This record gives sequence, C-alpha cells and structure tokens, in this order.
Amino acid sequence: MKIRLFLPLLCLTFLYLGCAQTKEEPSKIAWDTYGVPHISANSLEELFFAQGWAQMHNHANLIVQLYGSSRGKGAEYWGGKKLENDMLIHTLGLPELAEEWESKQDPEIKTIYASFVEGMNAYAKAHPESIDEDNRVVLPLTTKDMNMHSMYVIFTRFIGGNDLGRVQEWPDMGSNTYAIGPQRSASGKAMLVQNPHLPWWQEFLFFESHLNLNGKNMYGTTLVGFPGIAIGFNEHLGWSHTDNTIDNADTYELELQDDGYLLDGKRKEFETTSKIIKIKQDDGTLVEQTIPLMKTVHGPVVNKSENKVLALRLAGLDRPNMFLQWWRMINSANFQEFENALKMAQIPFWNVMYADREGEIFYLFNGLVPKRSSGDWDYWDRVIPGGKSADVWTEMHSYTDLPKVKNPATGWLQNANDPPWTSTIPMSLNPDDYPAYMAPRYMSFRPQRSARMLLEDESITFDELVDYKLSTRLEVADRILDDLFAAVDASDSQKAKEAKVVLETWDREADADSKGMLLFYNWARKFNVWKNSNYEKGWDIEHPNTTPDGLADPDAAVQLLETAATEIKTKFGSLEVPWGEYYRINYNGKNLPANGIDGSMGVFRVAWPGGGDDDHMYVGGGDSWVGVIEFGDEVRAKVLLSYGNATQKDSPHYGDQLELFSKKELRDAWFKEEDVKSHTARREVRQGNGFIEK
Repeated sequence: MKIRLFLPLLCLTFLYLGCAQTKEEPSKIAWDTYGVPHISANSLEELFFAQGWAQMHNHANLIVQLYGSSRGKGAEYWGGKKLENDMLIHTLGLPELAEEWESKQDPEIKTIYASFVEGMNAYAKAHPESIDEDNRVVLPLTTKDMNMHSMYVIFTRFIGGNDLGRVQEWPDMGSNTYAIGPQRSASGKAMLVQNPHLPWWQEFLFFESHLNLNGKNMYGTTLVGFPGIAIGFNEHLGWSHTDNTIDNADTYELELQDDGYLLDGKRKEFETTSKIIKIKQDDGTLVEQTIPLMKTVHGPVVNKSENKVLALRLAGLDRPNMFLQWWRMINSANFQEFENALKMAQIPFWNVMYADREGEIFYLFNGLVPKRSSGDWDYWDRVIPGGKSADVWTEMHSYTDLPKVKNPATGWLQNANDPPWTSTIPMSLNPDDYPAYMAPRYMSFRPQRSARMLLEDESITFDELVDYKLSTRLEVADRILDDLFAAVDASDSQKAKEAKVVLETWDREADADSKGMLLFYNWARKFNVWKNSNYEKGWDIEHPNTTPDGLADPDAAVQLLETAATEIKTKFGSLEVPWGEYYRINYNGKNLPANGIDGSMGVFRVAWPGGGDDDHMYVGGGDSWVGVIEFGDEVRAKVLLSYGNATQKDSPHYGDQLELFSKKELRDAWFKEEDVKSHTARREVRQGNGFIEK
C-alpha cells in the first residue's frame, strides 16, 4: 500500500525530469495536394528543421543557387556571368556584416536559423540526387549564408534596389492589401487581403507553409530561402506587406581631391581595401581577380569617374533581428502583442496592413525613415550632393513618428503602393503633420481603383472581397474614355471612329475574353496614361481618387488612337482580338490565357508583362501570393500561390496553380486539422536526422 502511494508521488515530484512522460511526439509534415507542407512540432528546433527540410524538398536547386550567389562566390561556382553580382556583395561589405549580425542576433533567432539550415542540409544529404551536379559545390549551407541571403534580398532588391539599378523598372513591383472593419463587413467580421506583386522567378518567389507549434496554428508565406512566415495569419489575426514609398537609401555624389574626397570643404581619405574573387573558366580552372573597395563616411563607393564618386548609404544595417520580429508577429494573439512586435523596428521596409478577430484594423507606414536635416521628398529622391556632413543621416524616426491609422471611421483601409495619406478616403492622415521627406504626395490609378471598389460597397461580403481582388476593371478606361470618345467625335478620322466602336462595346476589363482590351492597351501605352501632364486637370490631393482627368491634347490622343488601331488591324487582321489570345502565361511548359495587366492601367488584378514573341506578350510577374481572410470564431481563408509551391523540375507542383490563376479562381486554405487530413497526399515523420514517409 505504501509503495503504491509512493510511486505516483515520486512521479509527480520528478515530472519535469520526465519520470511519467512518454517519449515526445516526433515532428510531422503532411503534404497536401498542392504541395503545401503542414508542419506540426513540439519545439522551435523541430519546427524549423522541418521547414528547412520542406523548402529543400520543393526548391532544392533554387535555394542552393540563391545561397551560393548571395555568398559572393557565384563566379567561383558558375563562371564570369556572376562576377558583377559578387563585386556588388563585396562592395557592400555583406560578408563582414553577416559576421557582425551573427554575433549580435537574439538567441531565439540563432536557434531558428541553425535549425532551418540543419534541416536544409539534412535534406541535401538524404537526397543528393535532388541537387544538380553544378550546384553541389555550394553545400553545406550555413547560418552565415542565411544572413547573407536575407541581406542581399533586402538591401539590393528592395531598400537599395533603385539606387543600385539592380532591379529593372518593372511597372508594378509592389502589392495590394485591404483591411475591412466590422462596420463595412456584411458578416460583421474583419477581413484582410494579402497580395504582393513580385517577379515570378529566383529570389522573388514565395513559399507557402502551415506551421503548428504546440497546437498554435500559423499559415502564410515567405520568400524562398527564408525561415518562418513573413505574410500570414493565425487563429486571431493576420497582416500583409506592401512596398511603401519610403526613402531609406541615398546615393551621394562626392568631388575628388588628391585621391581623397571633399567633405565640409576639407579633404578626407577613403577607407580602402581589396578582395580577391575567383572566376571559374570554361575548362574548370579558377582565375583570380582583385577588386579594389573604397568607402566614405556616407557608405561604400558604388561608382567612380575621373573627378567624382557615388557612395551609397543604406538604412537597416544595424537591425539583425528582422526574422525575430516576423516570428513575434505571427505568434501574436491580439493587437497589443502585434504592435509590441512592430515596435521592435527590425523590418526596415514595407507597409503593414492588419486585421483581427476582435474587429481591429490597422495600417502602418512601416520602416526605417532617416531623420534628415532638411529637404522634401523630391530633394532626397535623387542623387544627393555629398559635400555636407549635415546631410549624412545617422538616426531613424521612431515607431511613434510613423504615419499610421487604426479603426478609421470609414471602416476600411487600403494600400496599393501609394503613400500613406490615401490609406482611406476621406483621408485620416494629413501630410502636413509629418516631415516633408516622409513620403511623396500622389495617388496613382491602381490605388484609386482599389479605393473605388470599397467606396462603392457599404456592406462587403467575403465573396465580394474575393471578386474585388480578382477584378480586372481598368480605372484608366473609366476615367478617360468618355473624353477620348468626345475627341474622336469631333475629329474626321475614320480609323479612330472605327476604333471607338470597338472601345464602346468593350467591357473595360482585362479578362481573357475581353475584346477591345488589346486596342486600348496599345493606345494607353502610346498616350502614357501615367504621365500627369497628359491630362487637362492634374492630380490634386483635395480630390485624390478622381484626378487626373480630361485630355490635355485631344487631337494628339485621337492621332494616337488611329496609330494604335492601324497597328492592331495590320498585325492581327481585327481590332477585336480577345485579350487572352495575345496575353499569355508561359511558365514551365504551360501556356494559358492570361488576365490582368500592370497596375499603371488602374487594374487591381496585376499581371505585368515580362517578354514575348511576335504574336504574344507573356506574364513576367504581378499577383504572386493571394490571401483573402475573414476572422471570426473560425478563420475562413482562400489563397493562391500563382506559380505553384515548387521549382524542382520533377515536382508536380511546379506551376500547378496557374490554371486557377488563368480562370481567376482561388483555393481554400486548409487551416483546420480535419481539412488538412482530408487533403493530405502523403505524410512524413521525423526519424533521426531527417524524415521518412509514413
């Protein structure tokens, strides 16, 4: 009797030592029919090991290529075509910065990185056949690689992209997002739209995953090669990002004097060093090339002439815990916790749009905005004379200083890469309350279309919100066609009148079967619809969503229509070519009718061109990840990852969602346990240093 009493007491006493515990459940991956991993784990280490494994399963070659390129050794691995990229990485000092970041990062993010990289390496070891022979030289991957890849993407593709000229001037490398409050929602539940627009290749591709840590559900997406979730939702809340009109990179022009540069009228020495880059030759041998590196108090020298240099200054080099902030955001249970994560100020770029099950909606012009001594947006949005130390910023505006809107009276918030002032209409923010350099003042046609759809609907259903996300209606057409028709009527151009008949019957949409869209698009490009001076009345902040308007030169507009119509008729034999016959999705062997176009046309469904042939134009990017979420007692969500969740050549998920994109459809996000179970294609269970199918 005494023994029976003693043993339970002993087990209770030593419970935390494991006396009465069974062996911890291994982590699991349930792969659904779209190649999305639903990962469940009981520890941070297990969770991110599994996510690293899963990313490699779907993107092994891409990840290895991205990490190898971000390492600054691309020329050594793949030849001279990567030399310029290597030079950029060393010019910016990313290898040294990565070591500095590793020494300063929070222990939790170190654990996340180490586990994620361990999982990727374990997959590569278990499945060497999944990695092309030319890419295996990059292995094994390291946490330094993780840091360098994130730095490369953030600093050269986003923050410093325009200054470096590394990113081509795509019409809409940006995003859309909505937050709908209870008073505007037909169900009384807050809703959120997530919709980044990025190129459909390389470091811009997204990876979708569902994470469950100790019963806590997290769903969303992040860029391939990144751990965690950067745009996502849980059972309580969600958020999205859009590229914002933030200037946190500046290029300074400096005058040279006696091998130095002038600052405040005095000569200063450059900091100089050099790097040796190895370049693989066609015969497999390596040739070494020494590159000189120069640095000023402004930043690294990125270009040089006989008497001047350009130096680049980037914000965010001192913020090593960006992924920790995202991890805090996805683990938040309410707005206060979420805002505390935002106040970490580790994410140097991107607007934040938020909604939750309590009905809160929120917009933040997020990022690191330098405190500048003077000047407005236009002054800083160019090459800056670098001769004054007062123009070399060192401090950032705090979270408190940034434009933000919570629960506006309108009941809705939007951003389509416009400045913060038009996040809702009537405007809640006054730009005069902020420094003149904080953000520009304009509202282009895509955000105007974005706002119009919400302004015209006082009770928005979930299905209507999906329709708005997929809408291809052109704001430019609604704004300008009446004026163009009047100009045609006043002219004696028969070709223009013939074109007018087609445009009058056109549905003003860019759907695959829309006839007249090709004609209008050809005219609109010639007219330069985005150029303010082409309108009789320019954009006006007092009327942000109804200007610009009118034709500044009606006769010229008619002449351009005649030219556009002649070109289309000559090439295709008709002015009524269905848009989807000309505009195509051409991706991984799939060729499908496209819909949408670049956002300069004022369309919310963005699919911007990226090449073509004599008879077709092809989608190059735009709608990438799409999420429409309603927050109630249960989360309801529809999503799409346009190009699919894999890039491995033998994966059935490489482009498997393009047909949905072509049909303007979304799919259900399988967030609940029963939904995951009913749509699981295969299961993997952690065993040793890897996973086995079970």
